[in-house]
Amino acid sequence: MFWLGLDIGTGGSRALLIDREGRVHAGFTAAHEEMMMERPLWAEQRPENWWDAAQAAIQGALNQAGVSGDQVRAVGLSGQMHGLVILNASGSVIRPSLIWCDQRSQPQVDWINATAGADNVLQWTANPVLTGFTLPKLLWVRDNEPENYDCVRNVLLPKDYVRYQLTGEFASEVSDASGTALFDVVNRRWSADMCARVQIPVEWLPKVYESAEVTGVVSPPAAAVTGLKAGTPVVGGGGDQASSAVGNGIVEAGIVSCTVGTSGVVFAHTEMPVYDPKGRVHTFCHAAPGKWHVMGVTQGAGLSLQWFRNHLAPGSDYDALTAEAMQAPAGANGLFWLPYLMGERTPHLDASARAAWVGLTAKHQRADLIRAVLEGVAYSQNDCLEIVEQMGVPVRSVRLSGGGAGSEFWRQMFADVFARKVTTLATQEGSAYGAALLALANEYGSVSEVCKVAIREVSSVEPREPDCSFYRNAHKTYQAIYPALKPVYGLLG
Repeated sequence: MFWLGLDIGTGGSRALLIDREGRVHAGFTAAHEEMMMERPLWAEQRPENWWDAAQAAIQGALNQAGVSGDQVRAVGLSGQMHGLVILNASGSVIRPSLIWCDQRSQPQVDWINATAGADNVLQWTANPVLTGFTLPKLLWVRDNEPENYDCVRNVLLPKDYVRYQLTGEFASEVSDASGTALFDVVNRRWSADMCARVQIPVEWLPKVYESAEVTGVVSPPAAAVTGLKAGTPVVGGGGDQASSAVGNGIVEAGIVSCTVGTSGVVFAHTEMPVYDPKGRVHTFCHAAPGKWHVMGVTQGAGLSLQWFRNHLAPGSDYDALTAEAMQAPAGANGLFWLPYLMGERTPHLDASARAAWVGLTAKHQRADLIRAVLEGVAYSQNDCLEIVEQMGVPVRSVRLSGGGAGSEFWRQMFADVFARKVTTLATQEGSAYGAALLALANEYGSVSEVCKVAIREVSSVEPREPDCSFYRNAHKTYQAIYPALKPVYGLLG
């Protein structure tokens, strides 16, 4: 028998088949259309395209493994967080989704804080409201597209739209719901207070489950287009970062993950809700029942290197770029990169922040630019790690995953910047793997028990001196750049 994890990412949907011991037997990714960016800092995708890609990914994984749908015991879902999917009374998508990195909704954030009160928002949802979250996006539609808003009958998150297509059920789970600004994270339920204050009907919101709970079963129409068997259970799953954390075994205190995908996330398990008074990191429900997590987010982590490749080095692959970066010395000859291509969350909560190379001279070569990009992402993730430690969350080691984990050079850089041992795991499948483990968890009785069986560390990198000392000082310089540039951001439009 097999268990299937399906991750609805930004760039594509990935289906993964695992066995009872957590071994991967097949994986298939179907690409999404490029995100639509009509204006700077806007970002949209078509939910219908996610469903098309999900069908292709599931069929691809089944074909690759040479198995039929009736050999799949259960399905787990993961997906990009915060995206707004709005459906009308017939269950059709009203408009393209404003996805996680869309930053257009600062006026709506300001309205929420003025209407509800920033202190109340923190009390009701455990987090400050951000432009990236779902609620401000919904209110942007209310304020700018009233004809669309009047048609809204259901509000879903990206993976939950795919769940709806798979099962016909309007459902979500606690980790993804935590990032909507409408969820009572402490009590693991929708916040009636928040909904009432901002006048969002609670009946628009889906039923919320724990991540390993069954939320529905594959419908006959979905079975016909995916190859799965009708009646196959579909569990809650998790937001991409909570799912990735399960895939990395971050289900106990002391082990922290750093996941470098399009965004970069530092994720730490907590036994109870822990808050940053300045709201620089998120406090969300964990995919492990009755647990929570804190996470800091770099909006443009892997996106920085992807942007460089697409626009300044077309045709190059990432391995070639990192090999070129190795030709530059640590510190990139005094060049720094701020990875704020889509504004920033941690530590600045600033949708107006912009990316920049700072310190550029005629002496610099392309290798310096690439190395500065890699170092800038590492510094930004170190900002997140420092805040987690300041909150009293223990950090014994860091497990690195995502695209950044595939580079030996970048792994060593992270170890040196963090001044901590960095480990990698046998399975580097991230969110799709975590979703599959959540589908498998009921066979073991808990999420933590399935992780004990499936998660295996295979390599570690120790920090080196004098590199740690060099990066410690360079990080202080990096941290001084944003405050110096902040007054300029508001002038850029």
